[in-house]
Amino acid sequence: MGYAVPVISSREYLPRRPAEEWANMTSNPAIQAAIDLTAGAAGGTACVLTGQPFDTMKVKMQTFPDLYRGLTDCCLKTYAQVGFRGFYKGTSPALIANIAENSVLFMCYGFCQQVVRKVVGLDKQAKLSDLQNAAAGSFASAFAALVLCPTELVKCRLQAMFEMETSGKINQSQNTVWSVVKTILRKDGPLGFYHGLSSTLLREVPGYFFFFGGYELSRSFFASGRSKDELGPVPLMLSGGVGGICLWLAVYPVDCIKSRIQVLSMSGKQAGFIGTFINVVKNEGITALYSGLKPTMIRAFPANGALFLAYEYSRKLMMSQLEAH
Repeated sequence: MGYAVPVISSREYLPRRPAEEWANMTSNPAIQAAIDLTAGAAGGTACVLTGQPFDTMKVKMQTFPDLYRGLTDCCLKTYAQVGFRGFYKGTSPALIANIAENSVLFMCYGFCQQVVRKVVGLDKQAKLSDLQNAAAGSFASAFAALVLCPTELVKCRLQAMFEMETSGKINQSQNTVWSVVKTILRKDGPLGFYHGLSSTLLREVPGYFFFFGGYELSRSFFASGRSKDELGPVPLMLSGGVGGICLWLAVYPVDCIKSRIQVLSMSGKQAGFIGTFINVVKNEGITALYSGLKPTMIRAFPANGALFLAYEYSRKLMMSQLEAH
């Protein structure tokens, strides 16, 4: 899965310049969009490069739990079978997924904040609470899922391609992004990229509520009455890690079903979310829904810490450059 980050209001980084001039610049939607999208891309890139090996182990263990006794066994077998590059299978679509998801999230986040303000009866410029920001992020994630699903489908299939071939479920083929894309188009057409969309939505909407909420509440805790903007890199990274832990503990079984649907649909028609869920619980037990949880928990702190650190500091840098000119 790819990780999205909350949009920080430009007021939080307001440099000292004439108020009217600054208000005119920050109200320019093109400037704000460019800053948010660039900072989001930086955060998404840092997240993927930091956590991709653990994400690969997660997908392998979710999809083929019988092949691996645990995280260490999965790592050793992957290295023996494919080499070091096996840990970074699906990196290109993962990067595209994160950048695309953040782009849509940032475009929708401001609108979703205004919706929350209207619902709770606040003024348009009123500051939202941590939980209200979490609700806005959750709402925005529904739109982001529409661009995330196709790229994550390609990523998951690349990550589990070796296991699908050795188990005889599919014939041996080229393990490249383009070969996977061509196969999807040939077999299922454009709609084939949306295998697992319902489970993606079921993961994203509640998951990002806990993600945003965990992050903002952690920042409030570390700030201890001070401004959140005064937090250093360590509390910021820890807050990101807490957000990631909250997300995965809340929705991990849903993510497991999503991975099964997206990978196993390579070999033919795959049951939907309910059918796959019932089949897994009936034949493998509840614990199968938590296969790969360990690498996911280990990944949460460095990946999400890097995501928030890259996002917030790159955004501060761009805002300061804007102020200087």
